[in-house]
Amino acid sequence: MDLMTHGGTASESRFAAYVEALSSAVGHADRKAPLKAYCTGLLLPGERKSVEPMAARVAPGRVQAAHQSLHHFVAKAEWSEEAVLAVVRAQVLPVLERQGAMRAWIVDDTGFPKKGTHSVGVARQYCGQLGKQDNCQIAVSLSVANDHASLPIAYRLYLPASWANDADRRAKAGIPEDVVFRTWLCENGRVR
Repeated sequence: MDLMTHGGTASESRFAAYVEALSSAVGHADRKAPLKAYCTGLLLPGERKSVEPMAARVAPGRVQAAHQSLHHFVAKAEWSEEAVLAVVRAQVLPVLERQGAMRAWIVDDTGFPKKGTHSVGVARQYCGQLGKQDNCQIAVSLSVANDHASLPIAYRLYLPASWANDADRRAKAGIPEDVVFRTWLCENGRVR
């Protein structure tokens, strides 16, 4: 399946090189194909970016197998998101810096609307994307920016109290003990 209908082989070869660099951070060689399928699914058109609809878009002739592969990659395979982010920074930051020095650090939250309740951290809470309270996940990110672009360099999924205080839910989702409910209190410009 062609990833993009516009841009031709230059875009495709840049995408392939980028995914190849990312694959060095996910461990086993057998994770390379699911990583490529996952990245492709994120870029393809479609409202839902969960593994089932993505599998249907990246492999319409073998949806069930693609779904199983993507689900295993996202939910079961052990790989470090910190290692993947390190590769992303190594690939993208030099390109950004050629366009100008970093001028700002940005801390922001992003809401991801969700239909179900099983994804870690999903709760009825304010979702900036929707402009109201609804079912969503929240991620807090740290980005660097210059006058031309920004790059997320770190992130953390916000864990609502309803998840943090539910031992059964935590165990089922595999949430580590050190991930807890937190609020931030700013006083005189300082985060406590």
